[in-house]
Amino acid sequence: MNASWAEALSVGLLVVVLVCAVARPRGWPEAVVAVPAAGVAIATGLITPARAAAEAGRLGPVVGFLAAVLVLAQLCADEGLFQACGAWMARSAAGRPRRLLVQVFALASVTTAVLSLDATVVLLTPVVFATAARLGVRPKPHVYACAHLSNTASLLLPVSNLTNLLAFAASGLAFTRFAALMTLPWLVAIGVEYLVLRRFFATDLDAGPRTASVVAAPPMPLFALLTVAGTLAGFVLTSALGVNPAWAALAGALVLAVRALVRARTTPRAIVRSAALPFLAFVLALGIVVRAVVDHGLAGGLAHLVPHGTALPALLGTAVLAAVLANLINNLPATLVLLPLAAPNGPGAVLAVLLGVNIGPNLTYAGSLATLLWRRIVREHESEVDLREFTRLGLLVVPAALVAAVVALWGALQTVGG
Repeated sequence: MNASWAEALSVGLLVVVLVCAVARPRGWPEAVVAVPAAGVAIATGLITPARAAAEAGRLGPVVGFLAAVLVLAQLCADEGLFQACGAWMARSAAGRPRRLLVQVFALASVTTAVLSLDATVVLLTPVVFATAARLGVRPKPHVYACAHLSNTASLLLPVSNLTNLLAFAASGLAFTRFAALMTLPWLVAIGVEYLVLRRFFATDLDAGPRTASVVAAPPMPLFALLTVAGTLAGFVLTSALGVNPAWAALAGALVLAVRALVRARTTPRAIVRSAALPFLAFVLALGIVVRAVVDHGLAGGLAHLVPHGTALPALLGTAVLAAVLANLINNLPATLVLLPLAAPNGPGAVLAVLLGVNIGPNLTYAGSLATLLWRRIVREHESEVDLREFTRLGLLVVPAALVAAVVALWGALQTVGG
């Protein structure tokens, strides 16, 4: 196969995989198309079996970590953690929509940072719907906050997002140094999101509550909270010891799993299901397809566009390129493509890519899989997302949040050091 045909076929496979991931025909899991596409790439020689195995091996620890975190988040939900948080929001908001928005921002930011963006989308968004209904306020501002923060608020820790795990591995930073560098960009980006959403949804927030009933709050599940805190401490410890943090996530998941099984609150089948095995297979298959695209021309074309160095203009250029690419081909493939190109410029450039692929997807539905999943959850609650409204909000938020976060990252690099 000549170079032009190889490039066309690899790009075609990637487009088919992404379109099917967005549309999910007949409700099929993303892996139904992605896995055969990876097989086609190997069978046609776009990527050798050895190179495909090497790519899967590189992504293996990241995928294992993601599986453990997904199980941990679901077991926390089974313990009643999210329901208790929803009841706390309903009680302390006292029917004031603006105060509820502040609480949703705080809870969604922490949930995304600690338990990953999937927990915010899958587990917290339904709780926010229920809390808004309980208070009799319009849900739209608070539900949109979950969507945006599932992307933007995932900047803080290496464990907050699959893209973070990839960037963490490429950066060479320790867990605590990564968090130290990303704390200011995380806070700044969330602050911009809050200011824009509060103004954008002013009419909904000023509408005030309708007749609502407040039920008794369930007790906060202390065991689940302590387990999550212990898992976070484990992330720091394993990073300091040079051990993969997936082991800390696995330990936290096992603690809650054993407790839930002993108390008959879950089953082994439910635990395995919460690991989202089809999605994990999709991630591995997508990585192989993206590797084929990179090997057949995309990396060479983008290499001329990636700025060199970590001066502020270079960081801005890298972040903008990452954001644009994330909205064109989804943020996970964009991360896989750009990290090898940015890594030679140092950790600062890697983190600039992360800013682009995490903040940028708030511009379009296809920017991240989390946004697509959020849209399906909204529809399940008999609500609809207006494409023009979503895009208009994204145009207001993304440029401002991205520029502010990059400036904050540059400042952190000057003070904390890369």
